[in-house]
Amino acid sequence: MSFTQRHLLGIEPLRPDAITEILDVAENYVALNRQLTKHSNALAGLTQINMFFENSTRTQASFELAGKRLGADVMNMAMQASSIKKGETLIDTALTLNAMHPDLLVVRHPHSGAVDLLAQKVNCAVLNAGDGKHEHPTQALLDALTIRRAKGRLHRLNIAICGDIAHSRVARSNLILLGKMENRVRLVGPPTLMPSQISELGVEVYHDMRQGLQDVDVVMMLRLQRERMDGGFIPSEREYYHRYGLDAEKLSYAKPDAIVMHPGPMNRGVEIDGDIADDINRSVIQEQVEMGVAVRMAAMDLLARNMRNAQSGAQLGGQA
Repeated sequence: MSFTQRHLLGIEPLRPDAITEILDVAENYVALNRQLTKHSNALAGLTQINMFFENSTRTQASFELAGKRLGADVMNMAMQASSIKKGETLIDTALTLNAMHPDLLVVRHPHSGAVDLLAQKVNCAVLNAGDGKHEHPTQALLDALTIRRAKGRLHRLNIAICGDIAHSRVARSNLILLGKMENRVRLVGPPTLMPSQISELGVEVYHDMRQGLQDVDVVMMLRLQRERMDGGFIPSEREYYHRYGLDAEKLSYAKPDAIVMHPGPMNRGVEIDGDIADDINRSVIQEQVEMGVAVRMAAMDLLARNMRNAQSGAQLGGQA
């Protein structure tokens, strides 16, 4: 196996061959999910706990569905009503959960690094479902699978990531993954929504949408993350759409077969025109949702294999 991680906390530690292995396993689960009977025993007998400290629709639903299709016992914790709200620390919560002996812990948290801290305190595999502005690894992996299936490859493509880059963990994870797979990545958006360390990212930066989309293979749109903004980053949504919203005229600068992506949730008429989002010839947004379940199944399957291998090794070592 190329994927030997105990946890999936980010894309940064993954080698290209490990990324490819996750995508290859996910391909098998795409086929399974399209069958009438969508069931595997890969996680049979294991317990999966989903802890979402931030609201989520797609990610939480797909992790829950992924676990159930793999045969796990899945529990969703209502973190808005948890002991965290009563003053319990994150570490105490981790220790409490650890005493329940879960096998897989899926965590989304508003603070960067919180998921990594949890992973240090528990004995199970931890999957990062998004932490602050840090990373969202399974989103980048499902985006990669979507691109690979649409384009037939995941290298040497021109890819534009457009919109609110500064506040986006999706952008960060995609930048890392696409860079590892030898793609040429452009960031497109207003200067106020670009990260401060942009010169260190090794990407091209455009503040003009038409120039940024010139001859690209993939257009990846991001939503305005107002919940992470603490100031006036744009004049107005109307002005933002005029300059940076994806419509047919701006998309015409990309290659004729360029695909359009969006991690969701979408703000139609703000960062993307509704007709573009629904265009079955260009948009792969619904495919991204489908790939999300398969990728999360693959990630949990591989983590479970690593866990079982580690346990087998420990038992053999004890018998020696």
